Amino acid sequence: MAEIDGQDVAEPTSPGEATQSGALPADRHGLLQHSREFLDFFWDIAKPQQETRLEATEKLLEYLRTRPQGSEMKYALKRLITGLGVGRETARPCYSLALAQLLQSFEDISLCSILQQIQEKYDLHQMKKAMMRPALFGNLFGVLALFQSGRLVKDREALMKSVKLLQALSLHHNHLQEQPQKALVDILSEVPEAMLQEILPKVLRGDLNMVLGSPELLELFLLAQKKVPEKLESMMGSVNLFSDENVPRLVNVLRTAATAVKKERKLPRMALDLLHLALKEDKFPRFWKEVVEQGLLKKQSWPASYLCFRLLGTALPLLSKEQLQMVLRGDLIRHYGEHMVTAKPPSQFRFGPEMDEYVGTFLEGCKDDPEQQLAVLVAFSSVTNQGLPVVPTVWRVVQFLSPPALQGYVAWLQNMFLQPNLDSLVDFSTANQKKAQDASLHVPERAVFRLRKWLIHRLVSIVDNMHLEKEDALVEQVARFCLFHAFFVTKKPTSQIPETKQKFSFPLEGQSREVVGNAFFSLLQTLSTHFKQAPDQTRGGQSWAYRLVQWADKLLNHSRGVTTVLPFTTQQHQAWDRMLQTLRDLEAHSTEARAAAFQHLLLLVGIHLFKSPAECCDLLNDIQTCIKKSLGEKSRRSRTKATNSQEPAWVEVLVEILLSLLAQPSHLMRQVARSVFGHICPHLTPRALQLILDVLNPETSQDEDENVVVTDDSDKQQLENTEDESDDSEDNKNAESEDESEEEEESEEEDRDGDVDQGFREQLMAVLQAGKALGGADSEDEEELGDEAMMALDQSLASLFAEQKLRIQARRDEKNKLQKEKTLRRDFQIRVLDLIEVLAIKQPENRLVLELLQPLLRIIRRSMRTSSSQQEQELLHKTARIFTHHLCRARRYCHDLGDLVETLHAQVEQLVQQASRQADSSVALYHFNASLYLLRVLKGNSGEGCAPETQKKPRAGTNTIPKPKGPQTASCLDLNFVTPVYSSALSSFLSKRNSPLTAPMFLSLFSRHPVLCKSLLPVLVQHIAGPTRPRHQAQACLLLQKTLTMRELRACFEDPEWKQLVGQVLAKVTENLRALGQAQTKSEHQKELSSLELLNTLFRSINHEKLTLDLTGLLGVLQGQQQSLQQSLRQGAHSTGSNRLYDLYWQAMKVLGVQRPKLEKKDTKEVPSAVQSPVSMKRKKKGFLPETKKRKKRKSEDVTQEEVAKPVATAEEQSPSTGKKKRKRTKAKAPAQSQVNGTPAVKRPAPDTSTLSPSTPAKTPKLQKKQQKPSQVNGAAPVSPTEPAVKKKHQKALPKKEVSGKSPQSALPRKKARLSLASRSPSLLQRGARKKKVQVKKVKRS
Repeated sequence: MAEIDGQDVAEPTSPGEATQSGALPADRHGLLQHSREFLDFFWDIAKPQQETRLEATEKLLEYLRTRPQGSEMKYALKRLITGLGVGRETARPCYSLALAQLLQSFEDISLCSILQQIQEKYDLHQMKKAMMRPALFGNLFGVLALFQSGRLVKDREALMKSVKLLQALSLHHNHLQEQPQKALVDILSEVPEAMLQEILPKVLRGDLNMVLGSPELLELFLLAQKKVPEKLESMMGSVNLFSDENVPRLVNVLRTAATAVKKERKLPRMALDLLHLALKEDKFPRFWKEVVEQGLLKKQSWPASYLCFRLLGTALPLLSKEQLQMVLRGDLIRHYGEHMVTAKPPSQFRFGPEMDEYVGTFLEGCKDDPEQQLAVLVAFSSVTNQGLPVVPTVWRVVQFLSPPALQGYVAWLQNMFLQPNLDSLVDFSTANQKKAQDASLHVPERAVFRLRKWLIHRLVSIVDNMHLEKEDALVEQVARFCLFHAFFVTKKPTSQIPETKQKFSFPLEGQSREVVGNAFFSLLQTLSTHFKQAPDQTRGGQSWAYRLVQWADKLLNHSRGVTTVLPFTTQQHQAWDRMLQTLRDLEAHSTEARAAAFQHLLLLVGIHLFKSPAECCDLLNDIQTCIKKSLGEKSRRSRTKATNSQEPAWVEVLVEILLSLLAQPSHLMRQVARSVFGHICPHLTPRALQLILDVLNPETSQDEDENVVVTDDSDKQQLENTEDESDDSEDNKNAESEDESEEEEESEEEDRDGDVDQGFREQLMAVLQAGKALGGADSEDEEELGDEAMMALDQSLASLFAEQKLRIQARRDEKNKLQKEKTLRRDFQIRVLDLIEVLAIKQPENRLVLELLQPLLRIIRRSMRTSSSQQEQELLHKTARIFTHHLCRARRYCHDLGDLVETLHAQVEQLVQQASRQADSSVALYHFNASLYLLRVLKGNSGEGCAPETQKKPRAGTNTIPKPKGPQTASCLDLNFVTPVYSSALSSFLSKRNSPLTAPMFLSLFSRHPVLCKSLLPVLVQHIAGPTRPRHQAQACLLLQKTLTMRELRACFEDPEWKQLVGQVLAKVTENLRALGQAQTKSEHQKELSSLELLNTLFRSINHEKLTLDLTGLLGVLQGQQQSLQQSLRQGAHSTGSNRLYDLYWQAMKVLGVQRPKLEKKDTKEVPSAVQSPVSMKRKKKGFLPETKKRKKRKSEDVTQEEVAKPVATAEEQSPSTGKKKRKRTKAKAPAQSQVNGTPAVKRPAPDTSTLSPSTPAKTPKLQKKQQKPSQVNGAAPVSPTEPAVKKKHQKALPKKEVSGKSPQSALPRKKARLSLASRSPSLLQRGARKKKVQVKKVKRS
């Protein structure tokens, strides 16, 4: 497009245009020079972003409205026409749409002239073969642009020319395929009838064979049949498309159309027109039977099948009730069901979601006709595969049902459950199911079971659908239906209980009742969670569970007409009656949240009494006893009184009950147990907590599994699922059966080889020797075995290998059993962690929370070692989340330690030692954080409740550390005890080669406990230098660097102590820097970096605190290592951090008054260029400017001191400044030259300091005046390459180095910016800048 556009822009105007407008060439040049924005519109129009295209088109139209008669309009039309045939396929529709909007906005533009320009631009007769395809598309998109403008159907001349052009384009089928014919049909569908009668003879011939040979011509024929039937009849006579002769040709045309839209996945418009024609002529049954079911489905191909499915979905709103029955019970709906069963995404396209959209649209559109809704929903629910419906149980289209249709659908589901009518179903079997020889798969009982299972889950899903409006009576109807048929049996029908009148055509077996029971508890969970916040929906504000219990009690009282599936004993009846009495008692305490939780627990266990009476009977009695004790317990009654008695406390019994409930695989039980435990947390005793911790203890839980029996219904569910899905997956099993069988054989061989033991070998040798099959050395001379001997030997070997196979299978079963038990145990532990989480959230201030640390850490340690399975990962993540977020990071903690202070101190020591012994740093982090949590607890408790022994008895062998004044003295934290603990841990971290401890652990300790940090600083200072490893020295420097900047730590020091600490650290750092630039290993290099970073941190602290320290020795050490540092930088040793090391070095030197030399930059740049090889020059030559074209720099960096000073002197002579200014600059020349050479700037000695001897130790003076600049306060004036002699104050003698209170980094960016500006600007600009500075200063003085 760029080449074509460029040609258009540069193309001269035609002579005719030049004569009409003599100023056109000038306007054209003005357009190119002054309308860059206008030209950019055309680039934005072709961009792929739709918003950008639309915005560019709108801006182009606004621009042209201001200049409707200018040259821009002609250029825009020509540019858009050129864009119709560009090579980029995505740009053609963009230009076509822009041209259409332009023609729509400017109706004075003639369509015929535009069409003429398009034909001239893309003349098919003169176009070369290589440009034929763009020319064809240019003509096609040009006609589409005229049509999209909305003006083509009004302009007869342009319309006729466009139709003629489209007919010519239709001959080039290789490039355009059916696009011209489709465009012609679209245009003719919009023209008036009178014009269509005139055009029709030119585009459609009177031959029916041609019409039935092309989908486009058939679509044109159907359009004429719809709009001008008289004209069509005059041309072709009376035509019956659905005759016996035309039906096969219609099928072929539909197949062709289905293949054409295979990628687009849409219904061809021609097929929809045929459907409308069949409905109009009352020939829909013939069309559906012969064309669709017996034609398109006869030779099954997926494009034709998808066309039929889309035709079915589109026809739903158009059909009557009788026609719906015919369509939804025919071969097509059966083929659709088979497709739903066999199609397995993502390898195969599944039409189910698209059909759901069709059905949802139909249901939403006919809410006023409940019968139509019910008919379609029942029809789709009746398509079954051996009794199992193909639609899912959770079908979202039911949300569009009206209340009458929903009530009718629920009634149909219940009636079908009670009396399954298999004859009313559209049942089918797949090809693989038909080949199956098992007769049990085709019995009606199996189909009934599959159907009932789907029906009961369908009922529950309707209640579970929150987008569906349901009445309270409907929800109660479903709940009572599930409860009655799950646990009760009708003895005699009674009018008081409508469910007793429901009769079964097929008896309800035990397996089906179990399915209904599971569905009921799923429904109960839905009612308990979703409807809990809407008590108005329930009668009298009672919960759904309470209402169902009352209704179950009513059923129990009608013993003549109803009985339970599992008969109740007298004891169980008494337990049920006591439960009802307890519920009534709890209503008196309805205001208490604890009473509501107990009520929910009691109701849930009471309903489970129908499922397992023997187990729940004792459980109900225990729960009622605990509830009575908890509600009758007085507040002044101490907790120890209950624990001292022989019987366990009620909270312990209730915890055991909750653990037994958690052992059941029920999500509802899990929620109820969590809710109840949240209310009994305040009454929890250590023994009750120990019951929970015993389950979580990895050591005891493996040995004492008999304490809690974890139930698992996975076998039953797996059996049911396999029965349901065995047939569904048979179609995909054939391709995988061979691979799976080979893998199973290989695994069996591996197991067999691995399980072969010495005993089996000996038995095999004995059998072979007994049968004389294993001869000795003379076996060649012996006769061969006879047939009888061989048969006996074969039988012996077969029996031996059969026994071995049984042993292997037994071992494998035992291994699977152990693995399953382990899985159940881990799952149970994950559920029990819910109780721990509730305790940590609800009662963070409880003393029992402190006992959770070690059990959780044990789980973390074990799971980190064996966290291979997904279940282990889930256990680990949940434990870590509880430990980190709800314990260590909790905002509240225990404030009543009592006699636990000494125990907690010992536990802190134990945790730190455990952290030091771990092999993984991540595990050590959990232990270290636990110790920090205990420190926080001890620190937050007042000293009044602490044990006096802990405060008075320091550890043996340690010095007593005086506690600071303030709030720290009132805490229970014994610094004399914990300081040696963390000191030894810190020493271990800074001395061991592979320590699990890390620097962030100690940084967290220092930030949270600055008083403890103050006691540990000597350990850090000791390890900065000395015989320790360089890596540990770097760690010590890093810790000190981060620690010295803490405000909390500074508050713990007096001024003399802080100055002494800084001096000690400075001495250690100076010792480290004596070997600067001599690093040979990575750790040594890191030590140098850390030392310099610590040094700069010390300088900032000295500046901020205004400390007076002797820095002469440090300056000498740094100057002495300058040469070795430069040499290591040139050699490229550790190049990744050398530049950083060099920058830190000169940052420190700058604070000491020594500026960074500029010669170093030139040397480092010239050295590589001087030794550059010819190969590198040859590689760099491509893409670089030649030397003659490069811009030469005004100021060379490689200059001597005199060359630097000379332009400054001339600038001083030219600049209008006072004599005082000149004298100051003259005085500063000599120090500036010395600074450029890298030596410290020496000022003239002051009169009062002339008597000082060189041996006098240097001291930093006091803080200078605030009016001084930061660079002057730091002891060095800013020196630029062009102004080396500019000084503001007299410098003092060399020994006196000053470090001011302002940070050197605050002035450094300003200096760098000023220096870079001066080095880039000419001398004239610099003189102007100096003049401005002088003028500003004069204004300030005045």
